[in-house]
Amino acid sequence: MIEFFSETDFALPNEIAHKQWIANTIKEEGFTLGELSFVFCDDVFLHKINVEFLNHDTLTDIITFDYNMGKQIHGEIYISTERVQENSEEFAVSFEEELRRVIIHGVLHLCGFKDKTPSDEKIMRFKEDQYLSLFSL
Repeated sequence: MIEFFSETDFALPNEIAHKQWIANTIKEEGFTLGELSFVFCDDVFLHKINVEFLNHDTLTDIITFDYNMGKQIHGEIYISTERVQENSEEFAVSFEEELRRVIIHGVLHLCGFKDKTPSDEKIMRFKEDQYLSLFSL
């Protein structure tokens, strides 16, 4: 089950298309879907989580909490729509495209992909691009 929540007035458009895309990504990576929650929030909300749970006093666009049970995906993904908006402007892409990149980035973390080293980051970007190309309304 995939659920979307918001701590602001943000509402994800086309929830059904996003759910199907996320579920297909999880299946393609060899996992099954358990319970996955996305929480859209602002910078203040996500910064507080970053400090409280990760001891990082920085702004970020996403935090993923992995509660996987073996090959079954369980997790919470928090996304700052303010960071996504700023990043979309910086990278000259639409808000929607950047949001989907961040969403799938979190899902890929739950599927075991990392991005701490240059080689891991290259693989992560490749996977993001691969799954972004498969999104359809």
